[in-house]
Amino acid sequence: MNFDEHGLLPVVAQDHLTGEVRMVAFASEQAVRLTLETGRATFWSRSRGELWEKGRTSGNTLAVKGVLVDCDADCLVYLVAPNGPTCHTGRASCFFRHATLDDSKPPRIVVSDTVVPVPTLLARLEVVLEARKASDAKASYVKSLYEAGPTRIGEKLVEEAGELATAIAGEEDDRVVSEAADVLFHVMVALRSRGLSIEAVLQELDRRTGTSGHDEKRARQPAG
Repeated sequence: MNFDEHGLLPVVAQDHLTGEVRMVAFASEQAVRLTLETGRATFWSRSRGELWEKGRTSGNTLAVKGVLVDCDADCLVYLVAPNGPTCHTGRASCFFRHATLDDSKPPRIVVSDTVVPVPTLLARLEVVLEARKASDAKASYVKSLYEAGPTRIGEKLVEEAGELATAIAGEEDDRVVSEAADVLFHVMVALRSRGLSIEAVLQELDRRTGTSGHDEKRARQPAG
């Protein structure tokens, strides 16, 4: 590892399921060793001059699933499973503002205090789908599905899955992609109708990682 003249390197904490960047901090060699040994995100506090384990006092921990090293070995990514909000403000991520350029000459960089939407695509879509619950069914297709109920939502899933299967069997690649997007969209609508998140699905896929598909299916079959 290439630590700087202060014996530190930057660390990005990234949600291992969603890809959301939760925070950035610095780590010493000892902090990295402790992270690898314990599986708990540990950093070096430059202001206090000491090691600190994220969430030790607040309970908002970051369980580390893996540590990635960049090409120059001078920056790390902690792939984490967050427990609660990561930012000291109580927000999920420390990155909730954005930078823009003003109209001055030359333009200056301005940091906006306006809270930006969640950064990952699926999370942004999920926010929209949840908001549609308060919409007018005449103006919102998603709201009309919610009001139609689980049977209609299930029918749409079957319909969209059939269209995807047809596209895979003999249509152009762009049609396959389009139909796959429709399926994913309606899956997310179905999940939100039950109060479930796409992250729960990602967690289940993560749980199955490394398990044979045949073994996993047999495990779900009733005994006898």
